[in-house]
Amino acid sequence: MLQNASIIGFVRTILIFILVYTVFKYVMRLLAPYIVRTVAKKAEAHFRSQSAPKQPNQKEGEISIDKMPNSKASKHDVGEYVDYEEVE
Repeated sequence: MLQNASIIGFVRTILIFILVYTVFKYVMRLLAPYIVRTVAKKAEAHFRSQSAPKQPNQKEGEISIDKMPNSKASKHDVGEYVDYEEVE
């Protein structure tokens, strides 16, 4: 069955939105400190685990390379080399 739109239905819908917004705002005011505290503790634990000194798994005197240096050599052909002489 099709219902016609009425001003009372529109006002009722607006009031429901206002009520939901007000309840959401109140609940978030109560829960926001807990949520922020939890996120901050997780971030702190993450940063502490990253910055903790790691114990080496190698024997004394061994050398290990963590990262290969970036190669600055050109990978594409830039032309041929031409030797020149100065003209006086």
